[in-house]
Amino acid sequence: MSLYQMQKFLFDLNRDPNLQREFSSDRVTPLERYQLDAEERGAIKDGDVGLLYVLGANGQLLMHFAALLGMAWGDYIRAMREGVAKHGPVRAGIYAMTTRLDEKVANI
Repeated sequence: MSLYQMQKFLFDLNRDPNLQREFSSDRVTPLERYQLDAEERGAIKDGDVGLLYVLGANGQLLMHFAALLGMAWGDYIRAMREGVAKHGPVRAGIYAMTTRLDEKVANI
């Protein structure tokens, strides 16, 4: 996994209007400039916010990506929850989960 490259792409996409236009019309070619693995590339191309979250994408970067995709706030939150339910705990990054999905934390 190339978490840095995935987040670099999301960062660049958030800041560069030219890249935003390019990605909006072609979701494959811009990704070729980044060293992404197949899972990351597919998740970005498909706009799979839930999988990107599980792969470790920073929430700030992911939030802007979701907005670029036209995703409403509630749908963004739902996509992250569904990503964990479908793909398992967050694998890397600052959101990496240290507990099981069925384990309570702080009695919650």
